[in-house]
Amino acid sequence: MLLNEVKEKSKVKVIKLNAQGKLLYKLLDMGFVEGTILEIIREAPLYDPMELKIHNYNLTLRKSEANLIEIEMI
Repeated sequence: MLLNEVKEKSKVKVIKLNAQGKLLYKLLDMGFVEGTILEIIREAPLYDPMELKIHNYNLTLRKSEANLIEIEMI
């Protein structure tokens, strides 16, 4: 399952990143590493971007970026 498919208020675990190059390093720097637990806080009115809680902070992520993150529901 991909992160962009998940509904609000869900908790998920990162399984794999399908990004390459600079985008891969950007996601890793933001904390998207294998095994990380995150929560989907809300989505914008037109569903892009989405707000996530990862570690101890909130961030927003475009759906095109979320499409590159494989997750599993917890």
